Amino acid sequence: MPEFVPPVEAYPGKVVEVKLGATKSEGGTRGKTVIIGGEKTPAFYTFEGATPHPPVVAIDVFDMEVPLPKAVKMHVKEVMGDPAAWAKLAVEKFSADIVTVHLISVDPLIKDATPKEAVKTVEEVAQAVKVPLIIGGCGDPVKDMNVFQAVAEAFAGERFLISSITRDMDVERCAKFIKKNGHVALSFTPMDLNMARELNRRLYNHLPREDIVMDLTTAALGYGLEYAFTTMERARLEALTGDLELAHPMSSGTTNAWAAREAWMKMAPEWEPRELRGPLWEVVTALTLLLAGVDLFMMMHPAAVKAVNDVVRQLTKTSVVNVNAERIAEWVSMKVYGEDGG
Repeated sequence: MPEFVPPVEAYPGKVVEVKLGATKSEGGTRGKTVIIGGEKTPAFYTFEGATPHPPVVAIDVFDMEVPLPKAVKMHVKEVMGDPAAWAKLAVEKFSADIVTVHLISVDPLIKDATPKEAVKTVEEVAQAVKVPLIIGGCGDPVKDMNVFQAVAEAFAGERFLISSITRDMDVERCAKFIKKNGHVALSFTPMDLNMARELNRRLYNHLPREDIVMDLTTAALGYGLEYAFTTMERARLEALTGDLELAHPMSSGTTNAWAAREAWMKMAPEWEPRELRGPLWEVVTALTLLLAGVDLFMMMHPAAVKAVNDVVRQLTKTSVVNVNAERIAEWVSMKVYGEDGG
């Protein structure tokens, strides 16, 4: 049998490495740090080079009780309303590498909590767990800026990922307080590479490239996943061919999978049970974008988190597995029998 030799290529570009979290010796209080990015090849092209830093998963935690699908709620119902306890559960039981603290209560249309109250919530979470933190806002650009600045100043040196900085914010102001207090910016744009380049250029005026992570928007399975994949894959390939404005690690709000009705609603018997279908919806969304080159996943369901982590471990193994090449080559002639034997 002829030996297959993969076509190895060299790429002129490289994705920048970004460190999240800071230990005591680095000016923070985290017990560990996480590095993402650094790729010199397309995702998992291990025949061209090893994956420098395996993709990681952050588990979502909310600062107030929010409506959740039953399949998720059954795992966290005892800690809902207590973000510190929720974060601790995420790390100690569900093996979260990072925790995302969603400060939903600051939304002027919900509770309109103050930046001071948001800082108190982050303090409770930061004391409960020692993994790096992602600080999520409510989506109101003005309120988020004020909250992000208060958190950034209160936790200077921690290298939190501030999620997120958008084009409709005062980008200069955000970049300045992120830089001054030693944090990382999540640059968020809606599936448009030109918008991503533009926002990153504005951030470059005040932030070094190693302080920026990109989020190009995650559309879930059945709701535009193929477009999200294409956008992220294009960004990664552009980065490898030398586009510095797109050469940043990518983040995915994979929790968006639960916005798909099919992930949580009651359906015909062949689609049940929802307790299995929901996490599978999140897993498929994550694994698809994993192959596009995403470095950081924000997720919710513990089984989905475990599945993604297991796949990442398998894909980044360096050991060679012995396989029967002749048997694999005969797959075309194999027969598959159904229950009736036909």
